[in-house]
Amino acid sequence: MDIRIENLSKRYASQRAVDGISFEVKTGEILGFLGPNGAGKSSTMKMITGYIGIDGGDILIDGRSVKREGQSLKRYIGYLPEHNPLYLDMPVIDYLQFCAALQGVPNDRIEERTRMMIRLCGLNAEKHKNIGELSKGYRQRVGLAQAMIHDPEILILDEPTTGLDPNQIVEIRRLIREIGKAKTVILSTHILPEVEATCDRILIINKGKIVADGTADTLRQQASGQEVVHLQLEGTTAQHAVEALSALPHVAVVKADEGGSSRFEVKSRAGHSSRRDIFNLCVAKGWVITEMTPVETRLEDIFRNLTVN
Repeated sequence: MDIRIENLSKRYASQRAVDGISFEVKTGEILGFLGPNGAGKSSTMKMITGYIGIDGGDILIDGRSVKREGQSLKRYIGYLPEHNPLYLDMPVIDYLQFCAALQGVPNDRIEERTRMMIRLCGLNAEKHKNIGELSKGYRQRVGLAQAMIHDPEILILDEPTTGLDPNQIVEIRRLIREIGKAKTVILSTHILPEVEATCDRILIINKGKIVADGTADTLRQQASGQEVVHLQLEGTTAQHAVEALSALPHVAVVKADEGGSSRFEVKSRAGHSSRRDIFNLCVAKGWVITEMTPVETRLEDIFRNLTVN
């Protein structure tokens, strides 16, 4: 199911938490929804799920309005909120069966769906324990299991890997990637490497407004504007290399390390790449390339530049 956000707004007293944002998420797409605390991420996700009301604009799920049909659309959505609400006195199995019944899973399928979620979320060793006895990481797994127990078309995951250890994070990433092939997933997190490892597209929100939307590579290209390559050569002098590299059609600037080193920084003209030309030049000149490394703008730097006050 596709999700289309149209001029969505939410206000708390005098504060506009979400300020007229619009975007779309397609079936089979995992959207990384990023922003600093208070940017409007959780409010947007809660409006998509029908957890809170919409003040302005609308949300269309498979072309149907959340404003008009929100109650009937909830069955298609699985939601893991930021603060995972669980019944701590209930055993894991009982809780998941209870959630399945609440979500309208047919009685003859509740046991099957519960077993499947326990297996998928790695809860087999803990399934007979009360939730209150579990570590934070395992409680998060229970929350993820309840979000998926009714096999929803849409998953809204607010900080799904909070409290997980590195091995658990890798497992949950793999699970989300697999689920995302057939479902629509919106994933919010503060762990930026997780976004690159899991998400197809990144949307950054700040002070209620969208400030970036695209793939990680697209955002890097927009942020840097120019390709930068670190180059190390053998078989030439620094002066000769600088002259030859500078003559390439798409090269803007060549800087050699001080002291006649064989290391160079090559900056291309905006919108162009020079790596193929550099390679062909070195082959023609008989130079050996011992390093040619693109310098990428880190996602952390992009996030900071777009959201700093």
